[in-house]
Amino acid sequence: MIRYSLKCPDAHEFESWFQSGEAFDKLAAASMLSCPQCGSADVHKAIMAPRIGPSHKATGGSEETTPTDTPSPEPADTHALTAPASPAEAALKELKEKIQEHSEYVGPDFAKEARKIHDGDAPERSIYGEAKPDEARKLVEDGVPVAPLPFIPNRKTN
Repeated sequence: MIRYSLKCPDAHEFESWFQSGEAFDKLAAASMLSCPQCGSADVHKAIMAPRIGPSHKATGGSEETTPTDTPSPEPADTHALTAPASPAEAALKELKEKIQEHSEYVGPDFAKEARKIHDGDAPERSIYGEAKPDEARKLVEDGVPVAPLPFIPNRKTN
C-alpha cells in the first residue's frame, strides 16, 4: 500500500491510499479519482515529503547514539483524526449530529418502519437506519420519501 498526497485544479489537497503506484496511474487514467470537496476528476499527485526511517549501519554492528544524534519525536496531535479537515467535513459532522439528535435509529428495520410510517400504520417521526439497495429502491418506487445519508450511522449495540 502507498499513500499519496493529491490535489485538484481548485487547490483542494487530500490524501488517499492505493494498492501501488501503478494502481494510482490506472485509476487516474480512467478518471476514477475525484476530489472529495468539489468532485473534480482532474486529480494529480501533490508534492509530499518522503517518510524516511532510521538508518542502520551496513556493518551490522550497533553504535550507541547520544540524545543529540537522534531527534526527539514531536508530540502527536491527538485531535488530528477527529478534527474536520475541511469545511465540507465539518458540515457533514454537524449534519450527522443533528440527525442522530432529532431522529430515531431503527437499524436494519429502516425499510419496514419507513413503509409503516408512510402507510399510517406507525406514528409519524424522523427515523434513520440501514436498508439494502433493493429495499431502498422499492421505497423510492412506491413514493416513500427517503434519502441516503452521506455517512454510516453509529450502530447502537445495547
